[in-house]
Amino acid sequence: MAVNPTACEAVRATHRFNHGLSKDTFRAALDFVMNRIDHHLEAFTDRFPSAHSVDQVYQPVDNASLDYYSDWTSSFWTGMVWLAYELTEEPKYRDVAERHVASFKTRLEKRDILNHHDIGFLYSLSCVAGYRLTGSEEAKRIALDAAKLLSMRFQEKSGIIQVRGYLEDRGHKERGVFIIDCSMNVPLLYWASTMTGDRTYYDKAYRHMSQVMEHMVRDDGSSYQVYHIDADTGEPTRGWTSQGHADEDCWSRGQAWVMYGLPLSYRYTGDKKFIDAAKHTCNYFLNHLPEDLVCNWDLVFTDQDGQRDTSAAAIAACGLLELARHLPVLDEDRTLYENAALAILGSLAANYTTADDPGSNGVLGHGVYSLPKNLGVDECNIWGDYFYMEALVRVLRDWKPYW
Repeated sequence: MAVNPTACEAVRATHRFNHGLSKDTFRAALDFVMNRIDHHLEAFTDRFPSAHSVDQVYQPVDNASLDYYSDWTSSFWTGMVWLAYELTEEPKYRDVAERHVASFKTRLEKRDILNHHDIGFLYSLSCVAGYRLTGSEEAKRIALDAAKLLSMRFQEKSGIIQVRGYLEDRGHKERGVFIIDCSMNVPLLYWASTMTGDRTYYDKAYRHMSQVMEHMVRDDGSSYQVYHIDADTGEPTRGWTSQGHADEDCWSRGQAWVMYGLPLSYRYTGDKKFIDAAKHTCNYFLNHLPEDLVCNWDLVFTDQDGQRDTSAAAIAACGLLELARHLPVLDEDRTLYENAALAILGSLAANYTTADDPGSNGVLGHGVYSLPKNLGVDECNIWGDYFYMEALVRVLRDWKPYW
């Protein structure tokens, strides 16, 4: 759809977000995250936490894990370590993060399980972050090489970045398929355009996100997780879900990805259509939360006793804060989105961390990798831990994103 800002559903019951929380609440929450990192830094120096925990404990995996479900997640731990370094400037964090950067370099050179769009996740939080924080030309070069590889996934006719498979493989089952998660991968292309002056990176990112707006964001502000556009004709066919409840429902984490990806696209492009669409998706999300403001795994469920996905809530909080920073200071929507993000974070901190489980090496419990696959259900998810930490850092300082 072409987002019509006048059709954007207003957020209901905004009093729910009057949180009354002080900065001390968020400082204490961040202290807990830092303690978790410190306690497990040695165990995850040369290896990485698995995508999700088992009984609230992450298992160590290699960067290019043979586990299909962990092949896109290793950088979230690296991103947490870089955040710890940015906050403290302690060499121990930089040392570990730079070892990770070397690992990502090797993975890229070997093209080790990189035949997918999540190159953006992997190299933004490892190498772009490393370059931003240390000025490392090596990290910059690796990130630019990764961006070049990601850009090669762009299909000219359909105007999208294909999720998996070789583009020349005309029989691949995911030919012409893109998923909403890629909203967070395209910032690597925008960044590469900024670094190199090569407009083609920008154009591919912009066209992909325009297709997301046109076909994945529905009229009511909800979203499809998956969409197909014919790679030969450029004709859209249909949208569906893989991890949500039903095709026409709204998978919470997918909604959170696009809530964050849209304002990031605005940051790089200045195109107001991304702000309008972001408001649309954020308002839908906020109108489909249970009483404690932590979303269930699919937004069709709003009951208080449902299965939460804390990782989606953490991503959404980051998206709300990113959107708010691009609105005028006196804009009532800016205050609304900031308050909503803080209220969600406050609920996560009070009710959903592993603080009462000393045996856990995770941060946020009650996440969901994939409920339909019964994978990582009611467990820690490493991306949830990262985005929770990022959101807390956003609240406590004027932070420049790694995206």
